[in-house]
Amino acid sequence: MGDDSEWMKLPTDQKCEHKIWKARLNGYEEALKLFQRIQDEKSPEWGKYLGLIKRFVTDSNAVAQLKGLEAAFVYVENAHVASKTTGEVVSGVVGKVFNQPKARAKELGTDICLMYIEIEKAEVVQDELIKGLDNKNPKIVVACIETLRKALCEFGSKIITLKPVVKVLPKLFESREKAVRDEAKLLAVEIYRWIRDALRPPLQNINSVQLKELEEEWVKLPTSAPKQTRFLRSQQDLKTKFEQQQAAGGDKADCDYEEETEVQVDAYELLEAVEILSKLPKDFYEKIEAKKWQERKEALEAVEALTKNPKLENGDYGDLVRALKKVIGKDANVMLVSMAAKCLAALAAGLRKKFGTYAVHVVPTILEKFKEKKPQVVQALQEAIDAVFFTTTLQNISEDVLAVMDNKNPSIKQQASLFLARSFRHCTPSTLPKSVLKPFCAAFLKQVNDSAPEVRDAAFEALGTAMKVVGEKAVNPFLADVEKLKLDKIKECADKVELVGGKKGGGGGGEKKEKQAAKAPPPVEASAKPSGPPKKAPPAKAPGPPKKGKPASAPSGKSKKAPDTKEMVETELSLEVCEEKAAAVLPASCMQLLDSTNWKERLASMEEFQRAVEQMDKSEMPCQSLVKMLAKKPGWKETNFQVMQMKLHIVGLIAQKGSFSKTSALVVLDGLVDKIGDVKCGSNAKEGLTAIGEACSLPWTAEQVVSLAFAQKNPKNQAETLNWLANAMKEFGFAGINVKAFINNVKTALGATNPAVRTSAIALLGVMYLYMGAPLRMFFEDEKPALLLQIDAEFEKMQGQTPPASIRGTKKTGVVEEREEAEEEEVDCGAGAIMDLLPRTDISDKITSDMVSKIGDKNWKIRKEGLDEVTAVISEAKFIQANIGELPMALKGRLNDSNKILVQQTLGILQQIATAIGPALKQHVKNLGFSIITVLGDSKSNVRAAAMTTLNAWVDQTGMKEWLEGEDLSEELKKENPFLRQEVLGWLAEKLPTMHTVPADLMQCVPPLYACLEDRSGDVRKKAQDALPTFMMHLSYEKMSKAAGKLKPASKDQVIGMLEKARALMPAKLAAPAKAAASKPGSSAPVSKPASARTRNQTPSEDFGEPEPKPDTKKTKPAGPAAKKGVVGKKLPVKAGVKDEEDRSGAIFILVPNGKEQRIKEEKTLKILKWNFVTPRDEYVEQLKTQMSTCLAKWLQDELFHFDFQRHVKAIGVMIERLEAESEAVIGSLDLVLKWFTLRFFDTNTSVLMKVLEFLKLLFTMLSRKNYQLNDYEAASFIPYLILKVGESKDVVRKDVRAILTMLCKVYAASKVFPLLMDGTKSKNSKQRSECLEELGCLIENFGMNVCQPTPAKALKEIAVHIGDRDTTVRNAALNTVVAAYNTCGEQVFKLIGNLSEKEMSMLEERIKRSAKKTPAPAAKPERTQREQPTNPNATFLRKAPQEEVPNKLKIMYRTYRIQARAQNAQFEQSAPSIPKEFQLDLDVFENNHTCASDIPDLVQHKLDEVLEPVMIPERKMRAVSPHFDDMHNSTASTINFVISQVASGDMNTSIQALAQIDEVLRQADKAEAMSGHIDQFLIATFMQLRLIYNTHMADERLDKKDIFKLYSCIIGNMLSLFSMENLAREASMGVLKDLMHGLITLMLDSRVEDIEDGQQLIRSVNLLVVRVLEKSDQTNILSALLVLLQDSLTSTAGSPMFSELVMKCLWRMIRFLPQTINSINLDRILLDVHNFMKVFPKDKLKQLKSDVPHRTLKTLLHTLCRLTGAKILEHMSMIENRNESELEAHLRRVVKHSVNLSGLKSDKSTEKGALRSDDKVIKAKVSDILSEIFKKIGSKENTKEGLTELYEYKQKYSDADLEPFLRNTSQFFQSYVERGLRMIESEREGKGRIQTSTVIPQHSTDSYLPSSSSVSISSNGEDLNAAAYYERLKILRQRRGLENSAPEEDRPPLSSLRPSVASSTDMLHSKLSQLKESREHFQQEQSQSDRPTRSSSPASNLDDLKKRLERIKSNRQ
Repeated sequence: MGDDSEWMKLPTDQKCEHKIWKARLNGYEEALKLFQRIQDEKSPEWGKYLGLIKRFVTDSNAVAQLKGLEAAFVYVENAHVASKTTGEVVSGVVGKVFNQPKARAKELGTDICLMYIEIEKAEVVQDELIKGLDNKNPKIVVACIETLRKALCEFGSKIITLKPVVKVLPKLFESREKAVRDEAKLLAVEIYRWIRDALRPPLQNINSVQLKELEEEWVKLPTSAPKQTRFLRSQQDLKTKFEQQQAAGGDKADCDYEEETEVQVDAYELLEAVEILSKLPKDFYEKIEAKKWQERKEALEAVEALTKNPKLENGDYGDLVRALKKVIGKDANVMLVSMAAKCLAALAAGLRKKFGTYAVHVVPTILEKFKEKKPQVVQALQEAIDAVFFTTTLQNISEDVLAVMDNKNPSIKQQASLFLARSFRHCTPSTLPKSVLKPFCAAFLKQVNDSAPEVRDAAFEALGTAMKVVGEKAVNPFLADVEKLKLDKIKECADKVELVGGKKGGGGGGEKKEKQAAKAPPPVEASAKPSGPPKKAPPAKAPGPPKKGKPASAPSGKSKKAPDTKEMVETELSLEVCEEKAAAVLPASCMQLLDSTNWKERLASMEEFQRAVEQMDKSEMPCQSLVKMLAKKPGWKETNFQVMQMKLHIVGLIAQKGSFSKTSALVVLDGLVDKIGDVKCGSNAKEGLTAIGEACSLPWTAEQVVSLAFAQKNPKNQAETLNWLANAMKEFGFAGINVKAFINNVKTALGATNPAVRTSAIALLGVMYLYMGAPLRMFFEDEKPALLLQIDAEFEKMQGQTPPASIRGTKKTGVVEEREEAEEEEVDCGAGAIMDLLPRTDISDKITSDMVSKIGDKNWKIRKEGLDEVTAVISEAKFIQANIGELPMALKGRLNDSNKILVQQTLGILQQIATAIGPALKQHVKNLGFSIITVLGDSKSNVRAAAMTTLNAWVDQTGMKEWLEGEDLSEELKKENPFLRQEVLGWLAEKLPTMHTVPADLMQCVPPLYACLEDRSGDVRKKAQDALPTFMMHLSYEKMSKAAGKLKPASKDQVIGMLEKARALMPAKLAAPAKAAASKPGSSAPVSKPASARTRNQTPSEDFGEPEPKPDTKKTKPAGPAAKKGVVGKKLPVKAGVKDEEDRSGAIFILVPNGKEQRIKEEKTLKILKWNFVTPRDEYVEQLKTQMSTCLAKWLQDELFHFDFQRHVKAIGVMIERLEAESEAVIGSLDLVLKWFTLRFFDTNTSVLMKVLEFLKLLFTMLSRKNYQLNDYEAASFIPYLILKVGESKDVVRKDVRAILTMLCKVYAASKVFPLLMDGTKSKNSKQRSECLEELGCLIENFGMNVCQPTPAKALKEIAVHIGDRDTTVRNAALNTVVAAYNTCGEQVFKLIGNLSEKEMSMLEERIKRSAKKTPAPAAKPERTQREQPTNPNATFLRKAPQEEVPNKLKIMYRTYRIQARAQNAQFEQSAPSIPKEFQLDLDVFENNHTCASDIPDLVQHKLDEVLEPVMIPERKMRAVSPHFDDMHNSTASTINFVISQVASGDMNTSIQALAQIDEVLRQADKAEAMSGHIDQFLIATFMQLRLIYNTHMADERLDKKDIFKLYSCIIGNMLSLFSMENLAREASMGVLKDLMHGLITLMLDSRVEDIEDGQQLIRSVNLLVVRVLEKSDQTNILSALLVLLQDSLTSTAGSPMFSELVMKCLWRMIRFLPQTINSINLDRILLDVHNFMKVFPKDKLKQLKSDVPHRTLKTLLHTLCRLTGAKILEHMSMIENRNESELEAHLRRVVKHSVNLSGLKSDKSTEKGALRSDDKVIKAKVSDILSEIFKKIGSKENTKEGLTELYEYKQKYSDADLEPFLRNTSQFFQSYVERGLRMIESEREGKGRIQTSTVIPQHSTDSYLPSSSSVSISSNGEDLNAAAYYERLKILRQRRGLENSAPEEDRPPLSSLRPSVASSTDMLHSKLSQLKESREHFQQEQSQSDRPTRSSSPASNLDDLKKRLERIKSNRQ
């Protein structure tokens, strides 16, 4: 009892698992009660028992098991999750229940199995039961059979798949156990109830006694169809109907159900395929060729025995078919012919659609053999050709059949017609279109009049069958000329015909026909494998229903066609009859005066005639009589033009008003054509012809008119006839035109001697080209070249134009013609019809057996010869007939050739064949086309590419339909070849969306498509996913989802998920183009919905015409409701009309009070999903959509969650517009907005991503301005996903993401961002790791070590791990980050990072050393700012080398820019804290904060007070930068970044606006310093824009050249401003300068620029800019850039030689200035570049160039360097690793050796004079610079006068100045201009006092150029300086401290760095306007502005104050 009490306390689910059976029994009882109590099928209680149900049914205790089974049954019946247990539970039932002795247990087991079937798990249950049939225990086998029988009885054959059951039946009948055999018998009887005779073939081999017993049982079964009595959960509607029928006792619905059920199973499908090819006798092919007929008979008997198998395995039957075909065609023994025909029929029946490949080869042979008259042969041939018909389509064999319809042998004609009659019975109106029927009817009509009665009867039968199939109306147009008696005979035959119903063979033909019908048609709707489907499938396709709509509009056309047809054969009336009829309707006076000799009387008569015709009613108008009266003498020979005009006008009236027949037309046409060229009557004649064309159809009229015109010799008439025809074609359209007849006449006209006729002919060709397109030219390729040129020119004029809509001819024949065209099965039939007109050559006789054997030879060279011969034959013939003999099979073999060159050659031949054969190529698709698809599996990409090209060439000719019919394509996809699969799927994804309809057989490709979705190859999976939506657009989601249900559970879930995604991307199905025009207005509304829906996805050009008119017709009310439904279902843009516009005017963000807090609370309590995923699942998207519904406008939410990315872009654009206006509401829903943007990070579309990043930048700017701080909930939902994108491959994306991360630190604590970035470093993406590490380094730099979380030690240890990373960029980033930490906390960093390997530690130490060289410690030299150049010019290279040597320089440039700019701009912000955040919008405020020159003294005082304290702290770099300053810096920097990014915009206006903003900054010296640190970025954007203009804008004829000129001007202006400021210009790196120079030189050479107005001025501006760049840039960088550019230009073969010349000119200019610039040049780096140049271009190679200038340039450069530096030049080769790689060292040594004496002398002098000599060099350099600048000004238009003034003042001051070097290279005109200008200035100033530009600084010889010397030695010499001088020194000290906006010019020791800069400023004080453009611009301009007021208003107190401050600063330095 104790034990009982223990388990009694346990919960129910634990009792069910207890080891004591009583406990389990009790648990099962409680569970049963619980299951019966639970009402909700989705209750969580069910889930607790999910894993226990199998225990319920497999309990080892029989009593407990029984109760467990009851509980399990209730569970399965009621639980929503029960389906998950199907497999394990049914397996348990089969293994542990069906062997129980208790009947109740078995009964419950069966019920459980049936219940699982009811809950949609039939397949799993059936699989387990069939597995149970293999059990050794007969009880289990019997129970399984019984359960299967019950399931089939109750659920029917639709639910229970019979194929696997039928497959095991024979095995069950062989069982030793009688019980098993008996149960199997019952099962067989039950199966027979459902599929009837389809069960016989699979059971034909069982024991005859058993079969007899079965037959007896089958006979007893009722004939009525069985009904499904139990229904699935998804079939509850059927269940209701069934119950209602049962109650009513009616059986009406049973018939439909019976038919539907019968269709489900095809006997063929139930059979196992047998492989017979390997079983053929080994000597078969020898015997079949044997001379003895007995041996041939043996071979055929062997084949006959094998082909008796009703289902054959697919294989290569080509050889066997060819052997049988040869016997049929050539064997003289008729018995063997019969046997071969039977074998062929059996092969076709066994292979079904797979035999289609061979059908086209055997049909002609069988038809020819019908000449045999022996009945047994004829019957065998009939069976064979009927069987073959079911394997192919009528279109494929139509040419072969038509070819024998004119045969001389009546038997052949008779049997061909009978064959067609039998075939027609299996067709439907859609599978027997008019395009196919028309040629057959024409052939039958000939046979109707044949002399042989049997031929006539066969033709009548065929016509009658066709009439029965397609309807009398469809056939009547072809029977217009048939006599009534024969027409009645045809109708009589039609009445007798009994068509095959399509479900089951119903009649028509003998027993054989019935068998074929029973065998082939059934699987029409099931698997579509048999031969019937091609004929039956199309009704199930989309064209079916629309086609019904078309006849609705057709009858009117038909009814009008009928009388026309009768009038066309109107009998010709005699003149007397005509006079009599005319007299009855015309006035008597009119009749009398018709032939009067007086023209006035004739004219009066004509006027009466006209009035009478105008008043006549159509029914009473005798047209023929009237026109004959007009033709009566003088008739068309009328001499008076007025009378003639009236006559011609009356002809037109009669044709318009009356029932005008062709007979009447023939009376007048001759006269009209005769007068068409008449000047006065020609227009009336043309009107008459047009009216006749409308009455009798243009094709007929035009043919008559053209033939009459060319029968004459009047060229004027011929020309005007062609002109009329060209115009008529435009008015009537091209339908029905006999192109071939016209082309012959046009060719005649083109050969005419009269040029007017030729011109008219070419114009007519132009009009025909509009309708026919490129194929038209093929007809004229034999014409003379000159004529061809004219034709081509005319075609070019018409290219791109669309044919005008027809405005005539629609009321009579137009509708019929249009409908006929619309009903063509091929969409592109027009082109096909045109191609059919081309004369084609029959090359079958040229494809000899010798050629075929060559192609198949073992020797590849002979095979190649054979292929070459084929190519020659096809090339010679040009256009060939479809009959190409044995060539297809021979070429097919070559596609598998081991020699890939031959494979490619074969593919080339197949392309040739495609073009040569044209549309008739369709018949070769099955036998040859699919072999091309097989080649797509080749491992070589070039072979696959050739195969794809060939395949597309074939598809262009055949259309896609042929390729999708049958199993061939699905068989190809089943091959597990990844190349084949991905190519075929990609091809299908491209082609399927362009199709209007597809064959039902496409469904067979779905299973292999699903297999591809799980392929091992990622490419295959990707292509399969891309193909899914295109399959779905034709097959529907429902069908594909149902097909997925047959997959394994694991695969099924995955595929269903993909189907859901594909459903959203599914393109709309194309509407049939012909129907849109012909359909009624009412029916066009629904058609437009899918069309407009598709424009949203694909926007195909042809569909814009239909949806666009819709919005204009919105006022029409009937269209309203239908349109609204479309909007709800598809959110069509077409109907987003007035209402949407009204809705969108309101707020888009809705502020919900406490909404965010509520969401945070719900997520914390787990009421909603936490926003945390690897990839977003559907439930996350749905949850977000629900949450956002309350916070956003409905329309915006629809846009945001639309599947079209373009909607996302638009929605983000609207959000950007409203961001500022609705900022409060945005912040209220910020968490949701950020979550939505995280979803976009997972999109692959770059345009969406860029728009997202644009919004986020603006969002965080707004949040920062509002001082909003993100909470942890918002940050956690967004930042981790943003960090994912920092590893994006695209630079532009990474750059924006980094900018956003920078902004984040303003709205979210940097210490919290740090750990998130640390997580980002764990990514597998190396780019993400490196970027995250760099961000961490920036955080440490800006915020100090406290930012490191959780502790600095832990953080740095994790960072240091990455020093050993495999990726170089990651290693570098990790090292940089540790170095940043080192710069902050010094040596302590080595303790924090822990133990590193020796290699890693050495890397770190090296990097720290290098960083120390790059950035000296601020404590050592606090006065130097970060932007200064290093002291040693070589160090410049060390600092920038990583940027310049890495190939992808732009990427690293952006990266290093960000790291460097932060620290530098942070200091800049400290020194100038007044700069506002949005500088480009607040320029006035910005300017006002830097007070004008007039009040500088006060401002200087204020600024000094403000900044003296920070100067006292030299170690500020060691501490974290204040977040306040960082915020200020970031806002300015980010703004500049944003503006610069717009410079490279593709939109010219955006770029111009951005350039204007930057120009505004650059032009104001006090603001220009804000650009510091952004120069490379700005220059990159600029030359990207230059490249865009050069490549895109200049080539775009639509753009106004003035706009391009404006953009160029903005760019050049900005560059000039930039390169006027030396401190900014020197920041440009080598790589950027190289690209910039490349862009500028390319622009100078662009000939298109000269065509622009003022283009020459632009080029001059560029020239000036290039000079400015050369002068102002860092001399090392620009010289290096030019050397690399010269090397690239000489290497490139595509470049212009002028380019290299201009680069060298630049180099020569640089060489000329080397004496002045040598001290600032990094010689090591220059020599490295020269070394690299000489490596690529050794001396010998240089001399081989066309020009010797490169060689001389390099030589001069090296000589100049040696001359200036002497032997020391050899010490500057330290950076060259291997000096032996080039001739540089040897060359330098030679040069040094020659100039050693001179160099030594110079060196001695230099040593003696020391610093003085150095100073003199600097002075000379400066003098040269000053004069260069002055002459530059004189040379520019704007500054000429200013330059002359400065030159005059300079000469006055330095009378001994030598101007000769500057005037030497100028023109005489320029020299005289300068002299004249100086004289004029002298005369103006004569008698006036000399104006001093500056009275502050003493003007004493060279000392005036060296104020820095005196300023340094102030303490020693005690010189008394005025206020300005003190201020100047103070300025310099402030700049050294990093407290001034501008940095010193060069990174040198203080003395050397200050001399040139102050000298330059002194020069500026001597010239009144140089402050605007010339200086090192920032502080020098302020200095020049401040000198004057300081001197004028500097009191003694101010002077003392300045002295004190200066002393304080100096003491601090010490």
